[in-house]
Amino acid sequence: MSRIDNHNYYTTAITRHGNSARGVHWNSQHTQYKRFEILLGMLGDLESFEVVDAGCGFAELYRYMQAQETLPRTYVGLEIMETMVEETRKRAACEVRVCDILRDPLPEADYYICSGAMNILTREETALFIRRCFAASRRGFVFNLLEGEDESLVYNYCQPKEIEAMAKELGAGFTMKRGYLPRDFTVFLQKEENGKW
Repeated sequence: MSRIDNHNYYTTAITRHGNSARGVHWNSQHTQYKRFEILLGMLGDLESFEVVDAGCGFAELYRYMQAQETLPRTYVGLEIMETMVEETRKRAACEVRVCDILRDPLPEADYYICSGAMNILTREETALFIRRCFAASRRGFVFNLLEGEDESLVYNYCQPKEIEAMAKELGAGFTMKRGYLPRDFTVFLQKEENGKW
């Protein structure tokens, strides 16, 4: 169970701000797109790969990739909020499925990407989310988290060293970026391929 009621958290924001960055609790489209830029920059060219966007919201990542002309071979968005899935199906020409990342079977893909979907989870849920997405990926999982102490009743703050320890436990390559936005970091957990990360 997330720290707060997931449905109310997003429904209230969508009612106030509509299908926008603020509607999914980003400060602005600028910060949302900056996170996308960092995530995709860590992966490189995705043209020949299958990508799953875990916790896709309104599939703004898909629209961003489309505008940048960097679409992967296939894109699947997974989202727990049915209202977001319904709206996304109207506005984006991509596949989006209703899915609870923590409980439902996950489709296999080359890469899993997650931007912001873990921000209101508990620490235990965050660990499970990361493990499940990494297990469903063939090449790796890239995601962002809020950096800090776990002092908030709403937001999930993590320390990079905790995620690095998890990477070691999973036998994953660990690459991290910081400094692009305050209190935010991005991690790429990579699977070994032919003895290389």
